[in-house]
Amino acid sequence: MTSTVTTVTRRGISMLRAVAAGRGRLTCSCEPDLFVDGLPCSDQFTAHALAHAGLLRASEPGPLGQPVPAVLTPAGEALLAAA
Repeated sequence: MTSTVTTVTRRGISMLRAVAAGRGRLTCSCEPDLFVDGLPCSDQFTAHALAHAGLLRASEPGPLGQPVPAVLTPAGEALLAAA
């Protein structure tokens, strides 16, 4: 089930920008962790919220817990364009 994010913080926008630039990876899990430039993101709560809101997703399936490239969804692209 996808939840709704009513407010995305500046940090969340920066995370979306990093993913749009091809710098993000998500772990394959029900609580996907975000890595940017190979380093774990310091705000995994926001990363989880962005993923559960349907703003970003893994680009491909992978083994449980393994990071794969992250991509924006159409909703994430629209939110970033409006930011």
